Amino acid sequence: MITQPNHVPGRLGLLATSAVDPFLTEELLKGEQVHGGIDLAKVVEPLPEDDARWWVEPIRSLVEDAMFEFRADRTRADAWLAPRLHATLRLTRREAADKRLWNHLALAVAPDYVAWRHLSEPTANRPERRIAAERFRGPADRQCFCRLWWAAELFRNGPDYGPVEVACGNQDLIHTVLRSGLVDHRPTAQALVRLLKSGRVSSGREVNGLSVAINAAGATLIYDILAPDQPRDPARLRDWIAEAESAPPVERYELPSGPDEDPVPEESVAALTGYFAELFETAPVRGRRNGD
Repeated sequence: MITQPNHVPGRLGLLATSAVDPFLTEELLKGEQVHGGIDLAKVVEPLPEDDARWWVEPIRSLVEDAMFEFRADRTRADAWLAPRLHATLRLTRREAADKRLWNHLALAVAPDYVAWRHLSEPTANRPERRIAAERFRGPADRQCFCRLWWAAELFRNGPDYGPVEVACGNQDLIHTVLRSGLVDHRPTAQALVRLLKSGRVSSGREVNGLSVAINAAGATLIYDILAPDQPRDPARLRDWIAEAESAPPVERYELPSGPDEDPVPEESVAALTGYFAELFETAPVRGRRNGD
């Protein structure tokens, strides 16, 4: 397994996708050898030096702890790392939508974590171990760190990251529901988490079937009317981001707190949880027999 590059930058930067491919070598994608880091640094656009959010050390510390703590079960690292990455890397959604930031984090700062988490096991059809290139510079639901940050952003309930742990414990929820756009409606996100937490929906097939049903129903039903949400106060997010410079490292054994925003109205979550449970009864779940 590869280690971190010889040269790890002290601060995050912006790495254009067009500049990524020369560093996605066969040796890296096979988890055999990482780039040195010096040449990559030459094509990185620096971020403002007066912003404490861009220091790399807190993120490196997190990923190293994750690799040690979850060395026996790599997939469990997602639920642990997602809320802590979000609370450490305090971004606006506009900043988080910039793929160049995630390219740099994955390729320059922590390619060893990407390899540790996403190096596939050999199969009959693919006998060699390999990391999908999209884990370094792919879409939001596939890129190693981007998907965790956005999962935390969309599934947190105000400052409470508890729902994020539940959501990130199901890989299909991240891959299937995260990219649908529905979870940008906060009551929808919390209703999905409740169905998972209760065990009503659990397997990948069930998550996929429910997401199909939700998308289909959404074509004729406006969820904002069925389950209204309160508009967010942008000042609270700005204050939380401004506190990054003085914020202590996130707790390892307790969940951190996110922005001090109001939680989702309980009546909206309850309404959608019941509605989605009814949808699930007739959802197209592959392999489920009628009446199951």
